[in-house]
Amino acid sequence: MNIMKDFPSRFVVAIDGPAGSGKSTLAKELAQYLKGIYIDTGAMYRSVTALVLDEGVSPSDEKSVGQVAESISIAFKRTTEKQHVFVNGADFTSRIREKDINENVSIVAAQKKVRDCMVGLQRRLGKGGRVVMEGRDIGTNVFPEARFKFYLVASDEIRAERRVKEMKESGIMASHEGVLQNIRERDRLDSTRDNAPLIKAEGAIEIDTSFMSIDEALQKMIHNIVF
Repeated sequence: MNIMKDFPSRFVVAIDGPAGSGKSTLAKELAQYLKGIYIDTGAMYRSVTALVLDEGVSPSDEKSVGQVAESISIAFKRTTEKQHVFVNGADFTSRIREKDINENVSIVAAQKKVRDCMVGLQRRLGKGGRVVMEGRDIGTNVFPEARFKFYLVASDEIRAERRVKEMKESGIMASHEGVLQNIRERDRLDSTRDNAPLIKAEGAIEIDTSFMSIDEALQKMIHNIVF
C-alpha cells in the first residue's frame, strides 16, 4: 500500500553521492513510489559537456563553456522504457554516456558559470511538485532546505563494476580498470573543487549500497521518508 497520497503535494528529496553509488536507479524507483518527478542533474552537466565537445570548444575554456551553458536547452522526456535527454531538441540520451563525456564532465561541471546556470534550472524544476533530484550538491547547494536528504556511497570496485555494466547495456565497451581509474579521478575532482564540492549534506542519511539490493536500499529510503 502506498501511503504517500496523504503527504504534501510539493516537496524535494535530495539524493547525493559519487558515480556508481546507485543514485540514478534509486532516484527513479523512489520517484515512482512517491508518484513524483525524477530529475537527473548529472545528465544536465553531461549535456553541457557533450555540446561543448561537439561544438569543438575546449572544456577548459571557461568563457566559451559558460556561453554554451547559458544558451543550452535541456529537456527530459519519459517513455515506457526509460527517460530520454534532449539537448537543443536532439536526443542526447546515449551521447552523454560516452567515454569522452566521462573524461571531461568533471572539468566542465566544476566551472562556476556552468554550475550557476544548471543550479538555476534545477531550482526551477524543483518547484514542480514531489521531486526526487539526484546529483552531487543537491542537499548542500541546490536544495539545502530539502525535506529529505540522502547520501549514497559504495566501494570503488563495486561502483566500477556497476558503471561497466551500465555502459555495456548502452553498447559502450570499457575495461574495468579504465572505469575504476576514471571513477577515482572523478571522486578527487568532485570532492576538491571550489564550487559546491561533493560532500555529505548536513542532516543527510548515509546509505552504503555496496552489498544491498535495489529493493533493500529503496525500502530503507522509504522507511526514512514515511516513518
